[in-house]
Amino acid sequence: MMEEMNLHDFSSTNPRIKYACAKQSIMVSQNKPEKLYPDTDFFIELLDSPNNIMKWTAIQVIGNLSKADREDKISDILPRLLDFLKCGKLITVNNTILALIEIAKNKPEHSDRIMDELLKIEDYRLETPECTNIAIGKTLIAFDRLKSLIKDKRRILPFIEKQKNNPRNATRKKALMLSRKIFK
Repeated sequence: MMEEMNLHDFSSTNPRIKYACAKQSIMVSQNKPEKLYPDTDFFIELLDSPNNIMKWTAIQVIGNLSKADREDKISDILPRLLDFLKCGKLITVNNTILALIEIAKNKPEHSDRIMDELLKIEDYRLETPECTNIAIGKTLIAFDRLKSLIKDKRRILPFIEKQKNNPRNATRKKALMLSRKIFK
């Protein structure tokens, strides 16, 4: 259903074609998700791709398609996306966090469940402690973007307070900034 793009290009042996298609699908899903929504099942299948770039593309696209999700397909796939938070790979985790932000904004009925899982991010093992700190920083960004959906801000306070002492400077700064924004 994508204009000027063929889903068969995802299986091209030419990396330029394959990755151009991936990039274009992300842009279409961000700007006109309704155009790509009929192909949601294709992107759900791509979550199983052994090619990480295809998997990351699928995660991003699915998050963006939540805005056009008339058939509630995102609700069915949400547990699978949440499981990607536990996969141990930083780029997959960060792409998942970004997708979950979109899903929570577009499907607020899932926001509590998403935030519950994001609060566990520091308990999931990633490649290195630094990777974990980066994922925690991305989670702080998620809480900032979703702050209007957080019913009880005290629920995330212990997580934010702990991150004020995070060894990663950028993550520590995000925690301090978020603390000021939410708990003025």
